[in-house]
Amino acid sequence: MANSLSQQFVKQFEAEVHHIYQSERKLAGTIRTRTGVNSSTVQFPKLASAQAQVVVPQSQVSALNVTHSNVTATLTDYAAPEYTSMFDQAKVNFDERSELTQTLGKAIGRRADQIVLDALAASSTSLTVANSIGGSTTNINVAKVLEAARLMNGKSVPSTDRYMAISADGLSALLSEEKAASQDYTVHKAMTDGRIDSFLGFKIIMIGDMDEGGLAIDGSSDRTCFAWHKDSVGYAEGISPKTEINYVPERMSWLTNCVLSAGAIAIDATGIVSITARE
Repeated sequence: MANSLSQQFVKQFEAEVHHIYQSERKLAGTIRTRTGVNSSTVQFPKLASAQAQVVVPQSQVSALNVTHSNVTATLTDYAAPEYTSMFDQAKVNFDERSELTQTLGKAIGRRADQIVLDALAASSTSLTVANSIGGSTTNINVAKVLEAARLMNGKSVPSTDRYMAISADGLSALLSEEKAASQDYTVHKAMTDGRIDSFLGFKIIMIGDMDEGGLAIDGSSDRTCFAWHKDSVGYAEGISPKTEINYVPERMSWLTNCVLSAGAIAIDATGIVSITARE
């Protein structure tokens, strides 16, 4: 009976935790991603810009000698383990499995997002939006989003695949502005759905409070938010989110473990904007 129950437990749990991980993670697809990495580090290539030359008819052309460089992301291993008692499992008829699915799947999803947020914070970008933009010590507002767009435009960052991560408090502040919430200015029904899907070329992503860190806030209630282009950050996985379930006889329990080995690095800081918002 135990073996049969174990197989059923594994099959259902793996399917459910994958679903939860995919649905809860917010930053997947917003950065350049490599999977299946077979080392502890991975390099992302970075090419400098080039300038076209004047060509004299029948003359020999000269190579531009575009500068090549690399940035390296170091992978870190993570695990989210928990025991499930054989007796408890039988008594609750899979309810505990469902709870573990939610808990462990979301934990792995948040960790993957935090890896990206940490890379954005470590970029030391020179493109910054102060909390004084749009008023003295203000939260996220239209003026700040406009300034982030202006800074990116000035660096010729592509207008597509732009993202912005803000806090729940920042989203509330932005929704209070007519130009961000009114259908006279946006297509999305922001006040109906309570969210802003995209604005001024950015896909807006709300990041809630996270035990892993989330968007950092200091003692003055200044929250650091970010705008970035997809190719400005590299994310690599040596082990994609994976679930292992093993029966431990000594504990008469199953040990469920969600694992992840991943790392991220800023590739091009000119595609990253740091935004300070006073909450």
